[in-house]
Amino acid sequence: MNRPALPRCGIGWRHAHHRALFETAAVPGFIEVHSENHFAAGGAARASLLAARERHDVSLHGVGLSLGSACGIDPIHLHQLGELVQTVQPALVSDHACFARVPLATGAAVHAADLLPTPFTREALDVLCANVQQVQDHLRRPIAVENLSSYLRWRCDEMDEPGFLAELARRTGCTLLLDVNNLWVNALNDQRQGRCTDPDRAVRDWIDRLPAGTVSEIHLAGHTDAGDIVIDDHGSPVAAPVWTLYRHALERLGPTPTLIEWDNDLPAFEVLMAQAREADRIQQAVAEPEAVQATAGAPA
Repeated sequence: MNRPALPRCGIGWRHAHHRALFETAAVPGFIEVHSENHFAAGGAARASLLAARERHDVSLHGVGLSLGSACGIDPIHLHQLGELVQTVQPALVSDHACFARVPLATGAAVHAADLLPTPFTREALDVLCANVQQVQDHLRRPIAVENLSSYLRWRCDEMDEPGFLAELARRTGCTLLLDVNNLWVNALNDQRQGRCTDPDRAVRDWIDRLPAGTVSEIHLAGHTDAGDIVIDDHGSPVAAPVWTLYRHALERLGPTPTLIEWDNDLPAFEVLMAQAREADRIQQAVAEPEAVQATAGAPA
């Protein structure tokens, strides 16, 4: 029986690993870069990305679209992203369910240079849907929207996060980028604030709320436990509980392209690739029962 190949797991490609990607025998399933780092039409960064694109699928992951901002999408930012997408032809384009741009009394906008959480209200959902649709219309393709690691909750929330994001996907046709580490960090911080008694169960329930076919990519990363708060800093290996929750996500959602994010205290390239291979291993382990069942049911 011919079975479709499982999606191979990728890495976030950072400057320290530029040479290793071209020279090592270890090849990731795909690479992901921050879109904004490659907006300049020329220069070494763009040249390296185009050279890598000849050998690898590329995912463009943005941190600056500010999809939840009530003052709308920055047209210059959107134009630059569109030019990059046209040039690179990435496998996936993504950004975050957050806001960063805020209007000033002068009519201009200031950018917070951070990913700030949107309230889960119907009004905020309308804003997010309109902005996502504008980006998709400009790019002429769907994008993926990532759940945020958040250190506060809005009192005005009218729905929970999985319901909010599922409705976003239904209304716009976008997909979701499921960051399992962000869910775990949020659940641990909720526990310390008395809002959650069982972080593992909270994350599993969150994942189980997502409609089938909604998630197009998964992110895994490390975090730091600072005692009174847990910080999503992408500076260490994926934690054991996150690997366990990742397996649950695959069992619930099916095989899904997965990225290892590591942005601070970068390790050797081989350490990063070992994390990607572990994600590959879990993908295969989750798929094996299906293979056994298919073989058992085949005619003799």
